[in-house]
Amino acid sequence: MNRSLIKHLLVGMTAAATLGTASLSHAADPIKIGAINIRSGSAATYGEFAQKGFDLAVKEVNASGGILGRQVEMMYEDSQAKAATAIQAARKLVYSDGADAIVGLDSSGVAQGMVPTMTELQKPLIITHAATPDVTGKLCNAFTYRVSVNVSQNMKAAAMVASKSDAKNWTTIGPDYAFGHQSWEYFGNYLKAMKPDVNLMSETNFPRFGAEDFTPFIDRVMNSDADGVLISVWGGDLVNFVRQANDRGFFDKGLDLMFTVGAATEVLSALGEEMPEGVHLSTRYWFDAYDNDVNKHFVKAYVDAYGNAPSYNAEGAYAAIYAYKKAVETAGTTDGPAVAKALSGMSFDAPNGKVTFRAGDHQALVSPNWGVSGPMDAKLGIRTLTNLQVFDGEAVTPSVEETGCQL
Repeated sequence: MNRSLIKHLLVGMTAAATLGTASLSHAADPIKIGAINIRSGSAATYGEFAQKGFDLAVKEVNASGGILGRQVEMMYEDSQAKAATAIQAARKLVYSDGADAIVGLDSSGVAQGMVPTMTELQKPLIITHAATPDVTGKLCNAFTYRVSVNVSQNMKAAAMVASKSDAKNWTTIGPDYAFGHQSWEYFGNYLKAMKPDVNLMSETNFPRFGAEDFTPFIDRVMNSDADGVLISVWGGDLVNFVRQANDRGFFDKGLDLMFTVGAATEVLSALGEEMPEGVHLSTRYWFDAYDNDVNKHFVKAYVDAYGNAPSYNAEGAYAAIYAYKKAVETAGTTDGPAVAKALSGMSFDAPNGKVTFRAGDHQALVSPNWGVSGPMDAKLGIRTLTNLQVFDGEAVTPSVEETGCQL
């Protein structure tokens, strides 16, 4: 064999070895998922509970071999409930930290601001909490998905509950941004269609998000002709609201009260017996509402790990990781556009049943839960839900044409 041929073979062998080493090195690199949630201020518990859901899912996924043989690594950022902060965090996660996907978002206002940037980032976003219909409606795009219940779905279910009430004059108390205003708008439209004789009062109440004093709004409702009230205050604000409402005798007035996210276990844990019995409470997921193997496993694993019942935000976070896992495995890659495409129309098993991301708008067809606050659960330290209703996700979701989404 001449020297030239030997040299050629050695170069080829070296190149092959180098490529093999690079391939193995890439395979060993973790898949990075960036989570953006509220991690400070009055709603910080939502970020805390979301992280518990993310961490539990990632621990399970990694223990079972990861995704495509690669371990998963979570990176956490605080949105501070500000759209500009969330956008900055998303760009940092993708451009500086190498995130393959983004998950989370709690505030509708934050989601409205951040969703348009996903086409720039070219990474899939799975929203686990923020409920504005706009992000799977007029602001929809190829990269944005939502695994949790949105305002339209929940308010149609709410209207179905309210339509059976004797209340005639309805008003609202909700945060003064998209979530509060859209909750009232959708609820009113659905209820009026079901029960045309109801009166949707012009006297509405929208305290700022993060307000400390709700008494002027509580007093205003108590001094009005309202006999039905939709309350979409949430998080730490809802805890403060309920305590102040108790002090004012609000719950002794015989009003028909509907709390749109009152059965969030973060809130119920903070309030304990201070949450009154006999009021309508909703949640995007109630841990005791689903009799399936995935939910049984999730609830047990969560209680074993953290000692309390999982919230809907923890469930949404947990489900998002498994949705992303299936999409990556379907696509055979972590490439952003490929994974986003794989999510479209995809179904997977979640604690709240089989979930499908509708291809036309990327909204998950999931089931709102409504019940009535019942006795205390001594073991978990929260009120139970009685008269629990699990609404069919498909039945409460408007058509793609109605959403305004054009993908």
